[in-house]
Amino acid sequence: MESVTSNVPLPRLTKVNYENWSIQMKALLGSQDGWEVVQEGFVEPTTTAGYTAAQNKALKEMRSKDKAALYMLFRAVDESGFEKIASATTSKEAWDILAKVYKGADRVKQVRLQTLRGELEGMKMKESEGVSDYITRVQTVVNQLNRNGEALTDARVVEKILRSLTDSFENAVCAIEESKDLATLTVDELAGSLEAHEQRKKKKKEETLEQALQTKASIKD
Repeated sequence: MESVTSNVPLPRLTKVNYENWSIQMKALLGSQDGWEVVQEGFVEPTTTAGYTAAQNKALKEMRSKDKAALYMLFRAVDESGFEKIASATTSKEAWDILAKVYKGADRVKQVRLQTLRGELEGMKMKESEGVSDYITRVQTVVNQLNRNGEALTDARVVEKILRSLTDSFENAVCAIEESKDLATLTVDELAGSLEAHEQRKKKKKEETLEQALQTKASIKD
């Protein structure tokens, strides 16, 4: 874990990014074989009398992993966060403190969920917006809901997207509803169909414009 703690920039925990930060830290710690000791905790034995050489070696390795993970957590927070975990002696203790402080109480979490639900419900595609950009906006909110404990199926997300597109997609929506099983259609598959429709529409518009310019040039000649 030395190379990571020395050379790789660590994600920095702030007051508003705990969910994203924890996902990144879990991945980073896991890549260095350190997440298990954070998750399960390391307990220093009161005595090592009677330990075999293999047991002493395993203990030393586990202690080293725990201290390396703890050091990474120390480095991944600001001064305020560091003060909260400065007295922690194990990586699990530090992680649990950060989760309790930054993840917030259930009531705060419920307020966050309500806000995200309202944001998702009110989302509509803008006239000037590409369908890929709109779907990305929707998925961003959906991911935030998932991270806060409200898992949305692809079917619900597909339904949301189909009923919030601009009028120019009306024909495409009707075709998709008639030809696809919306219960099994994935968001990626829907995005592919809508983007193909958008490209055809764009190409047709360009061809129409080109024909108009050619007609105008002919009249002028």
